[in-house]
Amino acid sequence: MKAQTFLPQDYRPAEDEPFMNERQLEYFRRKLEAWKQELLDQSAETLEGLQDSARAVPDLADRASEETDRAIELRTRDRQRKLVSKIDAALRRIETGEYGYCEMTGEPISLKRLDARPIATMTLEAQERHERKERVHRDD
Repeated sequence: MKAQTFLPQDYRPAEDEPFMNERQLEYFRRKLEAWKQELLDQSAETLEGLQDSARAVPDLADRASEETDRAIELRTRDRQRKLVSKIDAALRRIETGEYGYCEMTGEPISLKRLDARPIATMTLEAQERHERKERVHRDD
């Protein structure tokens, strides 16, 4: 097992330090793990809520409203499940040393982008090119 990297409480990755050094990797690993735990906690709360609300509601309007709420909760939970798998993939990239580098160009992804979206796999420019290409093909 590798030694824990010391990380001050107020640490933020800076452009003037070596890219994806141990402290930056530890910062993003902790950020991803905290995000994942938050999502898992929310999922558990959702499941409890759905089990509690699984009661027979005699009024049709109330039943329809409850079904709509349940469908929205399930859709949200599905999005969270997909997000957890992206977080797991980002954690694997940290372990393999690929984290922080664009999967298309191999260039470093900006620290600001990673801080805002730690699961990013492409630089902003590569992401925009990808989305433009996707939009062109979708219009066909």
